[in-house]
Amino acid sequence: MQAWIPSLSTVPLASPNPAVIRPIMFGLMLAIFLGALDQTIVAVSLSAISAQLGDFRHLGWVVSGYMMAMTVATPLYGKLGDLYGRRRLLLASIGLFTLASCLCAVARDMQQLILARVLQGLGAGGLITLSQAIIGDLMAPRERGRYQGYISGMFALASVTGPLLGGLLTATLSWRWVFWINLPLGLLAMAISNRALRGLPQPRHPARIDYLGAVLLVAGLTALLLAISRAGEGPAAWGAGELPGLFGLAAALLGAFVWQERRAAEPLLPLHLFGQRSLVLSGVVAFVATFQAISLTVLIPLRYQSLTGHGAEQAAIHLLPLVMGVPLGAYCSGRLVGLLGRYKPQMLFGTVLLPLAMVALALVAPQQVWLSGLSMLACGVAVGCQYPTSMMATQMAVESRHMGVATSTTSLLRALGGTLGMALMSSLLLVLLQQAGASAQSVDGDPTAGLAPVQIATAFRHLLLIGAAIALPGVLAALFLPDRRLPANP
Repeated sequence: MQAWIPSLSTVPLASPNPAVIRPIMFGLMLAIFLGALDQTIVAVSLSAISAQLGDFRHLGWVVSGYMMAMTVATPLYGKLGDLYGRRRLLLASIGLFTLASCLCAVARDMQQLILARVLQGLGAGGLITLSQAIIGDLMAPRERGRYQGYISGMFALASVTGPLLGGLLTATLSWRWVFWINLPLGLLAMAISNRALRGLPQPRHPARIDYLGAVLLVAGLTALLLAISRAGEGPAAWGAGELPGLFGLAAALLGAFVWQERRAAEPLLPLHLFGQRSLVLSGVVAFVATFQAISLTVLIPLRYQSLTGHGAEQAAIHLLPLVMGVPLGAYCSGRLVGLLGRYKPQMLFGTVLLPLAMVALALVAPQQVWLSGLSMLACGVAVGCQYPTSMMATQMAVESRHMGVATSTTSLLRALGGTLGMALMSSLLLVLLQQAGASAQSVDGDPTAGLAPVQIATAFRHLLLIGAAIALPGVLAALFLPDRRLPANP
């Protein structure tokens, strides 16, 4: 296989040959696809998994364990890539992901499966972060938008194909094939990346790892994610009394992490980077965009099913305009970066369009298929415009030696935005439904039980309008972002 893959070392980085770039991008996009696919492919297999392994109580950890491990690993991969080089670390993360997928496939009980999923998430954090940082290493600033658009498109493709592929494999073969399918894909990604990324620039400064900072960051993020996920269960979770303790523990650990980073010789996350206005503002844009994207992905099917009575398959089809709008917006905004040499206009357009589209979605009933679909398409395009441009703004704000840290910081903010979006909007929905007349008992089962369609529609309308208001900080961040003209060469 390796004979037909040209080596990167034979081509100057200032003018990469398409024959070299194609296998690089194929390997990186395949790695991104693997990491993103396993966020969704397992969802439709959960009932089959619980039936065979006989453990429903811990089933949620099959998903949340993966997501939490991937999130906390993201900043570690960013720094380690800056210290040791991204090629070898990418290969290691692909290997870990593939091995963990095999362990998932042969798990004999729920505990084994959850542990394997955590290992899989640790590998996935490297797939996503390192692939995006490598694009920043190799591509000229004007070209980064186009290739970051391809990456965003792979995320959307994984979102669409994940549930469909998972359902097909579970129905025709077994839920274990949801994980076995990663074996050939992972080996292919490793073989291509091993050859195509030879000659990737290597760090030339001595590597020193801030071990204490790494422990504090992982522990703090884990506590924060646990608290956010628990908070999403609604008002009853706050009454349990454990949330203040979790949030307090997270604040203490992350505060200790900041203290450690101020004194570390080689900090895991150099705090001086946050003095860069572009880095902070682009992080806000990425956070808000993912907050809305994930919450809409959860809320729109629930709204459609509650108001129409249709099943999950029709709800998934109803969601397609939103999902397909993301790669469309990412591709178009990335291409415009190459043509205009600027990323701020596309980002500002996306941040302004998103709250307007959410207001339109709130005012249109899901039964109005064309208007609802057009509103969702606009939401997807708006989010897609913000993904590659926010990553570009981040990478342009720092020196090349901090490329991995900056990239992983934006990826981390995206993950936190998605987690917070799902938790906060789900919790707000339960509150609105209770205010509409749903009892606490019905909320624990069917959140819309006992409510008239007009009451359900009103609750979702108010929720979408609240979401549109939450999107406004993204507009302000994009508005005050410095407008830079990108050079055509690295």
